Amino acid sequence: MKPIFIRNASQLVTLSGSSDSPRTGKQMGELNIIENGSVWVENGLIAMVGTHEEVLQAYESRLHEARIVDATGKLVTPGLVDPHTHLVHSGTRENEFNMRLRGATYMEIMNNGGGIHASTRATQQATHEQLFEESFERLQRFLLHGVTTVEAKSGYGLTLEHEIKQLEVAHELSAKHPIDLVHTFMGAHAVPRQYKENPDEFVDIVINEMIPEIAKRKLAEFNDVFCERGVFTPEQTRRILEAGKEYGLIPKIHADEIEPYEGAELSASIGAISADHLLRASEKGISMMAEKGVIAVLLPGTAFFLMADSADGRRMIDAGVPVALSTDCNPGSSPTVSLPFIMNLGCLKMGMSPAEVLTAATINAAHAINRGHEVGSLEKGKKADITIFDVPNYMVLQYKYGVNHVDSVIKAGKLVVDGGKLVWNNTHIHN
Repeated sequence: MKPIFIRNASQLVTLSGSSDSPRTGKQMGELNIIENGSVWVENGLIAMVGTHEEVLQAYESRLHEARIVDATGKLVTPGLVDPHTHLVHSGTRENEFNMRLRGATYMEIMNNGGGIHASTRATQQATHEQLFEESFERLQRFLLHGVTTVEAKSGYGLTLEHEIKQLEVAHELSAKHPIDLVHTFMGAHAVPRQYKENPDEFVDIVINEMIPEIAKRKLAEFNDVFCERGVFTPEQTRRILEAGKEYGLIPKIHADEIEPYEGAELSASIGAISADHLLRASEKGISMMAEKGVIAVLLPGTAFFLMADSADGRRMIDAGVPVALSTDCNPGSSPTVSLPFIMNLGCLKMGMSPAEVLTAATINAAHAINRGHEVGSLEKGKKADITIFDVPNYMVLQYKYGVNHVDSVIKAGKLVVDGGKLVWNNTHIHN
């Protein structure tokens, strides 16, 4: 693998010094920028970060070996990290979008057999190959938007067989696509309709059948539950997450999305790595999350698409909660792969600054999926996941909203997007 020399960036956003823990409070606005910065990449890792003069002096004798990437007038950041997606699914739900525009609520649609249940039917019916192909194309678009690491949940299977199918597809995608996938089991995404009158029976299936088998097959690192009235109660959520912990699965929670439901409080008391959504989180819950260091993964695209008020990112940051951002890519409430647009919404809808949203989509997002030691900042020894935007500074990235400004992406030391186009060999063959 040839070295890569990224030279003379207008701004080089390093976010250095946060590999051990996510940034909080005022730290979220500190990007550790190097003006006229350069990066030397060697063997898939970052070998040196500094001013152009410093890096050139150190490696001038080896320039003939390297691929030169000219970043003059451009912004260089860590590769973007998306810590909450439902990547592997089949089908679309544009009919529900039209229903919501006419006044139907998300929960009304779900309780009438749509929503998650509709995606479950489509995903259960899809073959492994079909799921792979559809999800592969989504990953291609993620890459074009500067994303280099993606968390992928199951949860549209809702039976052991189909939950395994989703997670196995995610593992195959991670092996065959440049983007690294991080795997989350979410068998408790919804109560299947046949268990509607006895949801505790399904909870027992998740605990006694699904979790042990998922852990045995080493298909997931995290365990997530949709804690919401009409889905899983806080008591049921605690049971499922505690059971997962016994098998080494790290807890995550879909919390307080529709109404205050003690999800934020539960995330702190159970030791979750993150609580996600949090549109209706209580002051007590936010305070507990700050105290315990639970990362708030905020999903402004979901609120935007559901025509709801966004989570109060400003309040959470000011309270000392580490905040990350994600697309929540899914077929029902956020069918987008544009993490840059989610960053725009973080500024325009949640009171966050341009610096804070960049922190939230890189190093804090990496910590939300236990990858802060590998990615999320530009530091010597870390994986060379790097995104180059065709803007002169990080503020323009938010000022010129709704535009994909990605020029180039380097993933693990390989140039995979160049001039806004995919340049990696995307031939993939099923085993």
